[in-house]
Amino acid sequence: MTTGTKAERAAPAVASPPGAAREGGPRWRRWAVRIAAVAVAAALWQLLTVTDARIWLRFDRLPALDEIAAELAGQLGTSIFYLDLLQSLIRILSGFGLAAVAGIAVGIVVARSRWAADVLSPLLEAVRPIPAIALVPIAILLFPADEQGIVFITFTAAFFPIMVSTRHAVRALPTLWEEAVLTLGGSRRHVLFNVVLPGALPGVFGGLSVGMGVAWICVISAEMISGEFGVGYRTWQAYTLVDYPATVVGMVTIGALGWLTSAAIELAGRRATRWLPRAEGTGR
Repeated sequence: MTTGTKAERAAPAVASPPGAAREGGPRWRRWAVRIAAVAVAAALWQLLTVTDARIWLRFDRLPALDEIAAELAGQLGTSIFYLDLLQSLIRILSGFGLAAVAGIAVGIVVARSRWAADVLSPLLEAVRPIPAIALVPIAILLFPADEQGIVFITFTAAFFPIMVSTRHAVRALPTLWEEAVLTLGGSRRHVLFNVVLPGALPGVFGGLSVGMGVAWICVISAEMISGEFGVGYRTWQAYTLVDYPATVVGMVTIGALGWLTSAAIELAGRRATRWLPRAEGTGR
């Protein structure tokens, strides 16, 4: 004896996407796995450092977690720690902000204009392979203050990943979209703001994420070379004074700052591209 209405019996069964059951699951379970992974790594670090293990790698030279925690607690009670944080954040946000504006603008112009590509591409491609940190001597000679030179290094580091990602994202857009807008009476301005920019957003935010990571590498390196304040400067100073707990605290601080800024870009990207279809279980 069959049950259900005729429409229900005739409707085909909808298959779940492959792997949906595996990728999904409760949010708390995913966070539990992440926290457990960090806890296991921390426990392994503590075990290897406390026992002075030398398994080819010399863990006997590294500080234990209790020493690092005590150093971090001490630094959190000083004003110099927050001054270094503020100085590094000002440098990274200044250089990265300028690079984001310039990189997106240049990427769109080069991708949309053959004349601009002929003029700018040779210059950009000649400079792009040079590591930004290799420009430190030029920055020292070019700018009257070290602060401006560090911002310049940060800008250069972030500019090229953003520009290249934007350029590729714009060139990958289907020409049919632009032709449809023009056929319906739209102007070039409508094409830019209603087709090019929205369509290129996923690639643009990918470039912004990469650019932020590269910018942190270069701003920390520049602070180590010519800075007077900042997390990179303080970390290198601790290393030269053989203060290894403070050195590790600096490294952890750099990692936390990099993760927070990258997570902010990823969150902004997901908010700006809500219209994109996403598979189940890919949320963070």
